[in-house]
Amino acid sequence: VQLVESGGGLVQPGGSLRLSCIVRGGFSDGNAMGWFRQAPGKVRELVTSIVINSSGDITNYVEPVKGRFTISRDNAKNTVYLQMNSLKPEDTAVYYCNVIWPRFRNWGQGTQVTVSS
Repeated sequence: VQLVESGGGLVQPGGSLRLSCIVRGGFSDGNAMGWFRQAPGKVRELVTSIVINSSGDITNYVEPVKGRFTISRDNAKNTVYLQMNSLKPEDTAVYYCNVIWPRFRNWGQGTQVTVSS
């Protein structure tokens, strides 16, 4: 298994979760990682990405999560994180991580995030 996601759960609107993704083999400068999500009946979509750079990572977010989600990484732990704050019901989905560059890997099992009161 090359990608292992965890940290999902049931949370009330306005709550927070931190997702983790262990990347087998780790990552290095120039690699790009992303968090994706797939809601019921919808296609999987990219939510945020990070380009690994020792001089300063470059991150991008889709508009609906800007200011609420933060992607980060810990090289020593071979882990990419997704901090999610001010969660909304429309954030409900299965969340996946993957390598964007140099190439995608087989998808992991994902982690379910459910935002509901």
